[in-house]
Amino acid sequence: MATSDASKQQRKPGRLGYLGYLGYLESRKNIAGSACGLVGLVLTFTGLAGAYWPVVVAGLYGAGALIAPPERPAPPDFPGPSAQLDALRADFGKLRAYLADVELSVTAAARLRELTELLTALLDRGWVGALLAHDPESVHVLSRVVRRDLPEAVDTFVRTRWWTRMAPGAESPELHLERQLGLLKAESEQLAAGLRAVEERRQESHTRYLEGRGGKA
Repeated sequence: MATSDASKQQRKPGRLGYLGYLGYLESRKNIAGSACGLVGLVLTFTGLAGAYWPVVVAGLYGAGALIAPPERPAPPDFPGPSAQLDALRADFGKLRAYLADVELSVTAAARLRELTELLTALLDRGWVGALLAHDPESVHVLSRVVRRDLPEAVDTFVRTRWWTRMAPGAESPELHLERQLGLLKAESEQLAAGLRAVEERRQESHTRYLEGRGGKA
């Protein structure tokens, strides 16, 4: 077994070298150099290269290999907005389960319900999701609200409320939470307004297109 492993290790460098050779044969540098080398062969057959035709062919090959664009590695395949939305919907489900266990004041609970209803509508799998899939910036805003801002606001409220009960402070933590929920709702409404504006522009563009065809209402 040890001898077999040693023989595999000895063959491995040669195998890698062979693959590297094959890779060079398919590279842009070799293709460009070969094309220029063919030009040198044509010059040779027509008698223009003279007795120095090997130098001409080799020089043209080298020039072609030098001017060829470098090999470009494939960029990493990151998940697109649609895949990001699917993951965000799953995280939002976890967040809602967490929020259901938090005890809130009547006002904070009402504001939280309004915010979660708006987020639910924005994360719908229907045409809204299709629109979001073409707007990575909006997906980023939603992700920030769901994965960071909203859970941090509620968690900070829970911890601060415990300390306030131990040693009452000057300002109620409920007021801070209500203010934060209002700000997050305003940000989400602004995002929804931007998506609505996109659809309005699309509708107006279709109206102009129909009018341009000669149709009049």
